[in-house]
Amino acid sequence: MKITRLDDVTSQPNPHHVDARKVYDTEHAVAVVITLRPGEALKRHITPVDVFFYVLQGKGTVEIGDERETVGEGTLVESPARIPHRWINESNAVFRVLVVKVPRPTEETKLL
Repeated sequence: MKITRLDDVTSQPNPHHVDARKVYDTEHAVAVVITLRPGEALKRHITPVDVFFYVLQGKGTVEIGDERETVGEGTLVESPARIPHRWINESNAVFRVLVVKVPRPTEETKLL
């Protein structure tokens, strides 16, 4: 059994300049916890694989393609491969989301 505590994982440098902690990384999938402080956002980007997001804390606005929705804790959002997407924290509180990429990408994410 392997147990990973979020507090024990260091945020990795990323092009979005936000707190991003890789909590799972195998040959089959990758999972990252992204924390956005009030006013922070991810840059629009395209992921080469399907992604699903699970909101862990707070409320955030997700944009996928031409769709935009504000969602809160306990919500799962699916994002198909190669569709532009991003998260925005327009609230006054911390927003935290689990990002799971399946299968594990072999290509880099592209910023728009």
